[in-house]
Amino acid sequence: MADLLYDVGFHKGEDTHFYLKKGFRVVAVEANPALHAAGVARFSDQIRSGQLSLLNAAIAEHDGPIRFFINKRATEWSTTSSEFAARNSELGAKSEEVIVPGMRFERILGEFGVPYYLKIDIEGADHLCLRGLQQTAKRPTHVSLESNKTSWAGLLSEFRDLRALGYQKFKVVSQEGVPQQVCPNPPREGRYAEHQFVRGSSGAFGEEAPGGWLSERDALARYRRIFWRYRLFGDSGWFTERSLRRALLWRLIKHLPKADWYDTHATR
Repeated sequence: MADLLYDVGFHKGEDTHFYLKKGFRVVAVEANPALHAAGVARFSDQIRSGQLSLLNAAIAEHDGPIRFFINKRATEWSTTSSEFAARNSELGAKSEEVIVPGMRFERILGEFGVPYYLKIDIEGADHLCLRGLQQTAKRPTHVSLESNKTSWAGLLSEFRDLRALGYQKFKVVSQEGVPQQVCPNPPREGRYAEHQFVRGSSGAFGEEAPGGWLSERDALARYRRIFWRYRLFGDSGWFTERSLRRALLWRLIKHLPKADWYDTHATR
């Protein structure tokens, strides 16, 4: 549907707000009950008008109750993955376990239709959306997901899923640069909206996302360089462990690009 977008990983509505301003209808999914309630209050007019449907659910393999780990330090790190929750705890960010409704992604597609653009950012469960899409005949024109930062094999699996869905062109977009993005006028997606992107949002999408489209080979080549930075400066990187020698070396190379998060944007 040309006027429909999905925001899977609504959080505080940072992306939904932008999509609504651009005139799209939005289906948003948020597992955290408190964030869902805040979103219902914030966007009550758009929900009432039918422009926004905001679901309180976690994307899951099966419908029904599921464990959800709400991160106490950074709510955007909340997840259904016990492995992700354990990793966050090792980094000093502990979680509170709650039970929330679980929903298969293909069920949402069946109820609301296939969107023009699908944004996914759900900490360890992004692949469930891609595999849910494989159950449908139609595909979104554009998809974006937060790329795997901890496993090269996991990143390759994401690209295999995208390739199986027919996506052949990609953009590798740093989340660190999202607040500096500027909406083009005339617009290339939806209607023009003057907007200041906040840190933590996914930013522009589709033809408005920064950079040119890359082949899978070129996108993976870019990720190889990024993964070297992850190994050095990532959450579990070489410099995570403190030592005098590493501290001195850090002073020499701290001007290098940070190991921030990246989104993979894909189109057919």
